Amino acid sequence: MFYKRLYVRIAVLARLHLFENRRQCDVRKTEEKMTADQEIGIKEAFQRAQKGHNNKAKLVASLKSRYNSLEDKTLFHEEFVHYLKYAMIVYKREPAVEHVIEFVARFATCFQSPPKTEEEEEQEEEEGAEDDHPFLCYIFNFLLESYKANSHAVRFRVCQLINKLLGSMAENAQINDDLFDHIHQAMLVRVTDKFPNVRIQAAMAMTRLQQPKDPDCPTINAYMLILENDTNAEVRRAVLSCVAMCPRTLPKVLKRTRDIKENVRKLAYQVLADKVHVKALTIEQRVNLLQQGLHDTSAVRDVVCSYLLPAWLLRLDGNIIELLHRLDVENCAQTALDALRAIFRCMPTEELLQNRMQLDNKKLIPVDSLTPEIVLYWRSLCEFIKAKGDEGDEMLEQVLPDAATYAAYLYGYLKSVPELSEEQRSDIDQVELVITKKFISQQLIHLTGCLDTNEEGGRKCLLAVLQEMLAFPQTPFSLVSLLTEKLLTLIPDDQRRIQTVAEIISDVKEPIMEASQPVDEKESRRQQVQLAEVKVRILEAKQTLEDCITAQEFSRAAELKDDIAELENHRNQIIQEIAASSQPADKEIRTEKNDPETLQRCLTMCAQLLKEMNIKMQIGPTISTLMSSLILPSIANAHPDVRNIAVVCLGTCALHSREMAKTHMVLLLQIAQLDEVKIRISALRAIIDLLLLFGFQLLSKPAATQTALPSQSPDRQEEGAPLAEEKGDGSEDTAQSILVMLSEFLDSEVSELRTAAAEGLAKLTYNSRMSSSKMFSRLVLLWYNPVTEDDTLLRHCLGVFFQLYARESRAHQEVIEESFLPTIQTVMNAPVTSPLAEVDINNVVELFVELTRPSALIKPSPNTEVCVHDYLAVRMCGEMMKDPKAPEVRLYAKTLSNLELSRDETIRKDLHILLQELVQVVKDRFCLRALEKMMNQLVDSKEHAELLSTSALQPLDVNADETATDEPSKSAKRPKRGQRKVCTAKGGRKSSRRAESSEESDGENVPMVRPSRKAKTAALEKTKLDLNPLINQEANVS
Repeated sequence: MFYKRLYVRIAVLARLHLFENRRQCDVRKTEEKMTADQEIGIKEAFQRAQKGHNNKAKLVASLKSRYNSLEDKTLFHEEFVHYLKYAMIVYKREPAVEHVIEFVARFATCFQSPPKTEEEEEQEEEEGAEDDHPFLCYIFNFLLESYKANSHAVRFRVCQLINKLLGSMAENAQINDDLFDHIHQAMLVRVTDKFPNVRIQAAMAMTRLQQPKDPDCPTINAYMLILENDTNAEVRRAVLSCVAMCPRTLPKVLKRTRDIKENVRKLAYQVLADKVHVKALTIEQRVNLLQQGLHDTSAVRDVVCSYLLPAWLLRLDGNIIELLHRLDVENCAQTALDALRAIFRCMPTEELLQNRMQLDNKKLIPVDSLTPEIVLYWRSLCEFIKAKGDEGDEMLEQVLPDAATYAAYLYGYLKSVPELSEEQRSDIDQVELVITKKFISQQLIHLTGCLDTNEEGGRKCLLAVLQEMLAFPQTPFSLVSLLTEKLLTLIPDDQRRIQTVAEIISDVKEPIMEASQPVDEKESRRQQVQLAEVKVRILEAKQTLEDCITAQEFSRAAELKDDIAELENHRNQIIQEIAASSQPADKEIRTEKNDPETLQRCLTMCAQLLKEMNIKMQIGPTISTLMSSLILPSIANAHPDVRNIAVVCLGTCALHSREMAKTHMVLLLQIAQLDEVKIRISALRAIIDLLLLFGFQLLSKPAATQTALPSQSPDRQEEGAPLAEEKGDGSEDTAQSILVMLSEFLDSEVSELRTAAAEGLAKLTYNSRMSSSKMFSRLVLLWYNPVTEDDTLLRHCLGVFFQLYARESRAHQEVIEESFLPTIQTVMNAPVTSPLAEVDINNVVELFVELTRPSALIKPSPNTEVCVHDYLAVRMCGEMMKDPKAPEVRLYAKTLSNLELSRDETIRKDLHILLQELVQVVKDRFCLRALEKMMNQLVDSKEHAELLSTSALQPLDVNADETATDEPSKSAKRPKRGQRKVCTAKGGRKSSRRAESSEESDGENVPMVRPSRKAKTAALEKTKLDLNPLINQEANVS
């Protein structure tokens, strides 16, 4: 057996020896082949490197072997650089050139020594560091000599090669300090290059030159400057992918999550997910990231849900409750709910129940274990399962009890919420405890929407609990609106809703109390004295009776006995009177309460009721009673909070009755001008809602009513003109007064009032309740005004309105076109002291061009119809004819080439005649070039269209500069450009170079015409660049 095993081992060793011999033979053959390949020159290596299918590792090994065999390597260096220059003069990202650049980077870095251990590095430091390889140093020196070349192609390839060389080095590679400084200085210069692609490669080349721990690191400073100020989105993306995370760079990366470009925002979230720990962010930063990311475009939302949230959970060991604790759910409940929904959507159904809270046998969380994070997670989980419909009913039964059990649970917790006394309100701990309990109560009330209320008994129990808590005086005021909302959802019938809420309001405002007569102290004292006297007389009579019996005066004793009986009866009568006066009466009466807190409770319930009512339901007797007894008296209340809720109730109630709206419109107008700011805003919103519902014909009132309106100055009367459905003299004056009032609010120093007025005017304009070019011009100027730069809500509202309004119909675009010249003239003529003087007029013109673009319409008009841009072109030509030397002539001439003119030949001929007249009077060279280009486009429109259709298939000269960046006419064919500009234009900012952002960077060019697959293949074959003819031509010449 032993010999058998030994024989097996010997056989295995023999096979291993055979395999080793074969491997050595293969190695020798490979070496012989490589030796034969040494005959391949540098030229042939460059030619082969252009082919994508060639193995660059073999080429590198072959060329390295030849390089090592040479004694004098100077000629090799010069010849290598000579052939490299052919690739460096090509700016376009040709595959052949990219292969050559990749080959050069591999070959230059193949001379590096392999990574060394720590002991070897220490020993090398003691002996003295070696210099870099001569070939690598030669390549770097050549590149550093060329980084200031006039050709942008050379600058681009220099930065690209330096980027690839540094990136191909080992992780612990080292270079000479002087070389490091030279590369650093050169790339710092090139990150400010005119061409975006050069800046991109320079920024990427400095990735390994960063020193995040150095507070004065020039690379970090350059990166932060680029992130803040570079106009090209691709450059910002490149820096985001390279920048190292440190306390200095984190705020800049966070700011890029609000970048104007979607791709930049996506990458910013990915970088934060990969490089930043969730604990390194503050609560405010985490909340802002989720709040913005989860409400961004779908692509950004996908990144937040797929990268950011999973990365945070991974770093918190998958603990969702811990993540909620890091978000401060009490102050940012909605953001936390959005985050939880995003997490649940990415989670398998089985895990939803596995990660549920620790519920007891009643499927309830013990009261002692309730925390804001746990109860919010419970609510979000139940709502998410409820949204699944029938599929989630069975799952919902596992995490939520029946309605009756939950009603008792909710009632017990709501009763436990304490009411703070004056002394306790000074204790911060007590205040925080009450705030936490109120938050938990809110979430528990929200959970009632997930209960199964189809069972009659459970629904009645829940209704009884909600009604009792609304009538309970100690219920916190912050819960009243939510309790009313949940109560009304359980009652489907509007009449029953009104009756139920009216009864609760009656119980709160006029609680039932037992009537007790006040005790008269004098009468009570008199009765007590009289009772004492009677008792004394009884004692005296009894003593006399005993004496008479002892003296055997029986007749006298009989008289005394009768007197004592009378005195005792009198004493009993007095005692009954005292007892009767001290006992309370059984009568119950209602006592009206008019304190501010009670009125706020009642008005809040009334407002919620009116909001939930069907808008078509008329005002009944119950609502009329509430109007006369509660709402109208509260408008005159001294407490501002009471007045505010009363105004909201009045405006909501008027929506149900046209007559009531007419009656109280004047009152709302007076409140909008005279009361406190928040009440004025509520009244203003109520007025806007009434005008949206009923239109301006609601104001057709008798003259007596209109005289109650506040008078306006005559010089402001022309600022707006309403488009009423029924035009009468009285109604027009009233509508004019309202619009003048709204126009004055646009100039208010109070940002909230200004925003409410702008939002109201935008709604009226969009819904065609009014149409005014002057008012539209006012809104555009307000949007661009630097004063409103910090008013995010106003900017967002107007930005969305401009886009939707312009796309809705051609009539809307005509209104915008009418407002073009007044708006431009206002900005151009703004005095130096005005904020409008800082507005970039080019940006304003671009906005109007994009808003009136025919292709932006939802339903484009027929091609034969005259478009709005035709009228706009005529208007601008007319303005240029008035004063050919005016400064705005250059602006109009530049804008003409950006218009989408109709194909009607008559319009084009008329416009051509206008342009010919302009060419004769305009002297500015820039304007003349723009006008002549426009004329050529009009004359040769058909041929121009054919050129556009075939331009995508024409090969490009590899050394041609991209002169299209100076031709704004090409931007006229960009589809739906207005949609981007409406969201991005900012007042007071300089417009970015559209040429650089759209023509120079990768991925920015959008083809005009989509060719077929065969056409694409033919175009690729034509546009493939081969450096061999250039190399051979140079060789022949030499």
